[in-house]
Amino acid sequence: MYVHNRGVRATVTALATGAAVAVATVPATAATPDPGPPSFLEPAELPPHPTSDWYAGPVTAGQPDPLPMCVGEALPSTASHRRYWTEYDTGALQVTVVERSERRAGRLAALLREDLAGCARKVMERYPDVTATQKYYGRLNVEEGAHVYGVHTVAEWGASDIGLFSVGRDGRTVTVVQWGQMGTFAHAQVADFRATTVKAVNKLY
Repeated sequence: MYVHNRGVRATVTALATGAAVAVATVPATAATPDPGPPSFLEPAELPPHPTSDWYAGPVTAGQPDPLPMCVGEALPSTASHRRYWTEYDTGALQVTVVERSERRAGRLAALLREDLAGCARKVMERYPDVTATQKYYGRLNVEEGAHVYGVHTVAEWGASDIGLFSVGRDGRTVTVVQWGQMGTFAHAQVADFRATTVKAVNKLY
């Protein structure tokens, strides 16, 4: 569900980043330098808004507060996140997690995809006054892959919101990207969001 910054609504958001620093056991000349935390999306890399620029907050350690719809409970405390907004009721979130191994990252990505696959059902179970429907927009061939989903919610009091979500992985790093605004599936910027997801995963390591 999408929530306006003014507290009228809520959507999903995204995942986070924590980096493990390896201790070098080889001579300094052969050591691999710590690449540092993965990069996050820049505002200009988000789906373009027709009448507003995008703005971004700082990259923040920890889980987003509030937790994003459907995927929030699976996000570990080692996550990092960044929020984005426009001058209107459109917002986005990226959450990134650096796991200790590729195996653990693969499991986390699979869990997040499973949560998104059942998102509409979970929303209606938790919020009886909301009707939710969803679509799967397929897999993107970037690094270890990314998957894109759409969720439309309608509240009994009239709110209609559309959210797009993606989960992608590069090695031991997993990222979740969320975009949301008022509207229906007809207003979903799917092609632009897919391009944004590819940029987000390419910034991982």
